[in-house]
Amino acid sequence: MKRTLYLLSLAALILTGCTSAGRQPETDMAGTWKALEKPLNFYIVNDLGRNGYYEQKTVAATMGSMAETVDIEFVVAAGDIHHFEGVRSTSDPLWLTNYEFIYSHPDLMIPWYPICGNHEYRGDTDAVVAYSDVSARWQMPDKYYSFTAEEDGTDIRIVMLDTSPLLDKYREDTEKYPDASETDMEAELEWLDATLASADEDWVLVVGHHPVYAFTDKEESERADMQQRVNSILLKHDNVDMYVCGHIHNFQHIRKPDCDIDYVVNSSGSLSREVEPTDGTVFCSSEEGYSLVTVDSAELNLHMLDAQGNILHTITRRK
Repeated sequence: MKRTLYLLSLAALILTGCTSAGRQPETDMAGTWKALEKPLNFYIVNDLGRNGYYEQKTVAATMGSMAETVDIEFVVAAGDIHHFEGVRSTSDPLWLTNYEFIYSHPDLMIPWYPICGNHEYRGDTDAVVAYSDVSARWQMPDKYYSFTAEEDGTDIRIVMLDTSPLLDKYREDTEKYPDASETDMEAELEWLDATLASADEDWVLVVGHHPVYAFTDKEESERADMQQRVNSILLKHDNVDMYVCGHIHNFQHIRKPDCDIDYVVNSSGSLSREVEPTDGTVFCSSEEGYSLVTVDSAELNLHMLDAQGNILHTITRRK
């Protein structure tokens, strides 16, 4: 009984906070957002779960307001929905305080396609997958998977990677990341290769939690493992438009010489970190925020947006 009352009280507090953070878009902002819309539109978010603190409620409210204007089909959630120790079960209260009570706008009641980040790997990653049986909008069939979306004759394939088990740092630390070494790394990489080989959609995005390239003070071994194991496969195929990740808590757009892939770091939806240019940087920003992807048969745009929905940078791919 005490636990029930506690959760109800907590829910009331969080919902009150969400209401105060929300707002209707200004007329000029709504017009700016509407001009971005294409036949197929979706969000990319990551590094969210702070129980509503920092900028999480602000970003969530902006996502909801924008979705009143732009027809958002789904949300790609690139890991670390739960800081700091993951979740322990599908009934862990963090599902409410990190997710359900924060992203509560009616226009965010759409499919969410998540992957695990390193923080989920501190808990029970099977519970993250199994939450699909609890929440109608949580669409996670496995720890890595791909899906397609189609609208008005335009289609896109989004390949969702489980990157923590691909990095030795996590596989070797079985106490802190108990599930990481359980994944068959070679099987996932073979699956990635085969999935890209057969992908014939207009656009192909590969999404993982960890970056291939980025400015960061995190261990160099993370990027080295991603470059050796993941990027070597991406470069084999000429249909990969972007590799999109989170983990670094800022916006970065990187291009490498003689490579047609755009490497994108999506900022944190709650708490960001400082950033500076590195080798190949086209753009970087330490703002919190999220990305809006808009797609038609001729053009794909990834718009990096701050917590208020202002456009910081746009990456454009054309056929």
